[in-house]
Amino acid sequence: MNTPSTKADRTPVQRAALIVGAVFLLVGVLGFIPGITTNYSEMTFASHHSGAMLLGVFQVSILHNIVHLLFGVAGILLSRTWNGARGYLIGGGVIYLLLWIYGLLIAKDSAANFVPLNTADDWLHFILGVGMIALGFLLARRRVLTR
Repeated sequence: MNTPSTKADRTPVQRAALIVGAVFLLVGVLGFIPGITTNYSEMTFASHHSGAMLLGVFQVSILHNIVHLLFGVAGILLSRTWNGARGYLIGGGVIYLLLWIYGLLIAKDSAANFVPLNTADDWLHFILGVGMIALGFLLARRRVLTR
């Protein structure tokens, strides 16, 4: 089933993709709000020099926030179809696991840390990656079983 759905006939995997997308969109917006993002005046477009911290924990930049916004919009749009929702969750989860590995391998004070990422970001990316992949497989599996 790859036709756009209405609110009433969304499958569990579609609802999960919609929720995950909405959360990413919210996080992207919150990253631009002083107070919720500490050291807001130290935010740079990109690079490890950005001193802005979402919730005082996660290092963010303008680029990092834009990525969250785009990832959120993608989740909301892709949640309209079963295939899109499943692809978003599994593919997005793989992207986050790759980002986790990248964050573990780079020096945090190097030019390679252009997003920027800190240790808290790294482990959140791991949790997001595993969680999104699990949602994509487990919730999509239920649809196949109920046919």
